Amino acid sequence: MTIEAVVFDLDGVIIDTEEVWEEVRRGYVAEHGREFLPDSQSRMMGMSTGEWSRHLSEDVGVPRTPEEVAADVLGRMAGRYREALPLIPGSVAAVRRLADRFPLALASSSARILIDQVLESAGLSDAFRTTLSTEEVARGKPAPDVYLAAVERLGLDPGVCAAVEDSSNGLRAAGAAGLAVIAVPHGVYPPAADALALASLVIEGLDDLTVEAVEKLR
Repeated sequence: MTIEAVVFDLDGVIIDTEEVWEEVRRGYVAEHGREFLPDSQSRMMGMSTGEWSRHLSEDVGVPRTPEEVAADVLGRMAGRYREALPLIPGSVAAVRRLADRFPLALASSSARILIDQVLESAGLSDAFRTTLSTEEVARGKPAPDVYLAAVERLGLDPGVCAAVEDSSNGLRAAGAAGLAVIAVPHGVYPPAADALALASLVIEGLDDLTVEAVEKLR
């Protein structure tokens, strides 16, 4: 069975925003006199907007409703993106390279407003057949929902699709959905060993994400 389509993650794969997300959310929490829990950062990587905003409101104790937390934080993130879009080196070229050969989808934990802004700013809006936020499915990563929805929109079986992911929860989500998993580990937030073990291919950087490498999967 050969790969017929590729589904990209956004944060940590196309744009290097994990540190920005942590900085913005930590600052926001601190302004309200609270602190991250020891596992807050790792837990929130891959969570949908509704899930991480609920975590900050209910578990961390920010005295705002989850809806208010989401609006506050997303507004700050959008402002940071407008100042400077932190594209990962080689990401635009990798997307364009694969788009010339495969139908592409995007399956991201970012909110729809941020997905659309990033793709427009990066000039990649036309590269993807479909884009999905975990806001638009029942559960965020590590649940497989967003990947299953993405391949369904492509009209394909998960078994003939590959996913490009960096985080533990993202790798778990893609693996649980039945896609072939390509891991691009983040240098600052490397995935857990058990999540990385789900990958069919581990690459050091996006220059290694070639059509030939994808075609060799499975």
